[in-house]
Amino acid sequence: MTKAAAKATSNIQSFLNKDELEDLKRRRSEEYQKYQLRMGTQMDSVILAQANSPLQYPIQGIVVPPLTKTVIPGLALQAQITELYKVSLSVKRGVLSVEDDLDEQQVDGQGQSELSISSSSLTQLNDLLSRVTYTSTIYHIKTKDLVHFSFEDHEAIFPIVIKRPSVPVLYDPGTDINSQVTITTKTFLRYEELNILINSIRQFYPQIKIIIADDSLTPEKVTGNNIEHYIMPPAQGWFAGRNLAVSQVTTKYFLWVDDDYIFNNDTQIERFVEIMEKVPELDVVGGAVDRNQFYFRLKYEEGDEEGGGCLRRFHRRNYQSVPGFKNCVFVDGVVNYFLARTDSVRRVGFDPFLKRVAHTEFFLDGLGDLLIASCKGLTVGHQKKRKLSNYRRFRFPGRNDGTNKLAHHYFKNYIKCIRY
Repeated sequence: MTKAAAKATSNIQSFLNKDELEDLKRRRSEEYQKYQLRMGTQMDSVILAQANSPLQYPIQGIVVPPLTKTVIPGLALQAQITELYKVSLSVKRGVLSVEDDLDEQQVDGQGQSELSISSSSLTQLNDLLSRVTYTSTIYHIKTKDLVHFSFEDHEAIFPIVIKRPSVPVLYDPGTDINSQVTITTKTFLRYEELNILINSIRQFYPQIKIIIADDSLTPEKVTGNNIEHYIMPPAQGWFAGRNLAVSQVTTKYFLWVDDDYIFNNDTQIERFVEIMEKVPELDVVGGAVDRNQFYFRLKYEEGDEEGGGCLRRFHRRNYQSVPGFKNCVFVDGVVNYFLARTDSVRRVGFDPFLKRVAHTEFFLDGLGDLLIASCKGLTVGHQKKRKLSNYRRFRFPGRNDGTNKLAHHYFKNYIKCIRY
């Protein structure tokens, strides 16, 4: 880093409250460590291959920025005494060089995709190998190359990941539950239920922010402390409302609840947060609505190129317990009562095409990207159902909705068969 860059960087702190700076730096450092763990950006020490091969190289490969010269660590030859030692390296998406090479007779192919190094001294050869660099010749934010490294009849192949560094996105967790979690919900024609939900939340969490996405036909005013009420065009649907609500969250986590839930003595958001903080790789943790701890596994078979894959849902099937939490199990989907990591859910999003038939579909889109758990003892109540004829007319889909949804999956998810 240049002196000018270092000076510019240090200036950021001049805009911060000095009385709170040390605590802010501590929280920032803790969040960054969790971010690295979650994103897998903390590389282990370079593992070198030795065993039966005389070639030593980084087994798991290395990560390099695009178009940037980078030393390949750990290259070496461990061979018996001979008159001449000669090794070759080749790549396809970059060029190879030896830094500070003064003897052109020992190195052939400087700055090219094929490089050979020879010497009568094994020590000198290994010194040259320790200075071999790789530079990609194409710009891409995430791709890879393969290095072929050979000596006599021995050959090793290891990857080079060409990747543009990502800028961390961190959420300051603050000092209490109000700065860690936002409660989000979507409402439609159920203002009586919504107000019961809000009143119950305020009994236990007087200051926590509540975000409401509302696509009712005739919107009504919703009032209260720290409530954000967003009015949508009428009947836009379940997932469009979720997208809107989550887009306005500024906290690390959000708690999703339906508008006809009711908080009780067993509704403890802090317990959700405790689990997520201790297992930072988790993206979503689900609880139970009354006694219904709904969760499932998904089995996806990719199938062939012509027909597409197949998906099947297995109700109340899990993978295994979450380490350190015997009442939590890894699953692929949970009930509509869950704490989620805001940035993780935003990356997957909710498909606004799905207006009324929409639950498993979010978890289908997140399969392989979201790490999900379901836990016992995290409960919220459900209000008694009222007869709402106008609501029911919109809530329950007709045959066309189901048919259109399947056609949508057929194209979007490249699926030819699906079974719930």
